[in-house]
Amino acid sequence: MKRTFLLMMLAAACAVILPRSAGAQIAPEKPHVRDTGPTYKYTAFAGWGYTSINQVNQSRSGLQGFSVSLTRNWGKYFGLSADGGHYAWQTTASNAATGNPSVDYYLGGPELHATLYGPTDIFVHALLGIAHTGGVNIAPSASPAGGVGVGMDYKFTPRVALRLSGDDVFSDFTVVPYQHGDSPHIRWNARASLGLVYKF
Repeated sequence: MKRTFLLMMLAAACAVILPRSAGAQIAPEKPHVRDTGPTYKYTAFAGWGYTSINQVNQSRSGLQGFSVSLTRNWGKYFGLSADGGHYAWQTTASNAATGNPSVDYYLGGPELHATLYGPTDIFVHALLGIAHTGGVNIAPSASPAGGVGVGMDYKFTPRVALRLSGDDVFSDFTVVPYQHGDSPHIRWNARASLGLVYKF
């Protein structure tokens, strides 16, 4: 009888102790890591573009065409951009420049970008490169160019966004379109673009 009683007491003690010891072996829950979304190395843009043509005399009409860019991102805030555009269609028929002018930009430089609010991102870039004016008798037809610009992206998805941006681009064309030789006179052209962004 004593042996049966001792066995029952031992079984009851084991039933109480074992669940506690087994529970102590469960690893504590790891803290939740906040998901900040995917990161992409490249940002591509393509869309409609506009530029003024102050280097062409007697022109009161800007040119429209297309703008493209590709940005390689390093980290959350910094990138390097290659930027270009071709503009060949005059915006108005009245006060338009004589001839059939066109402007091409080949630019590149650093970019800073960050989230402004919610789905809206903002960026600032500084660009240097070459501007080419065609369709009119300007010599030289190519000039060093550069400038600064800002823009905003409104994200529809993590990869796709709508972009609106503007720049002020300087160039160094001759004072008179038919004058040969370099000129120290800098011309500033306003530039704008609207289009779609794709990140990958």
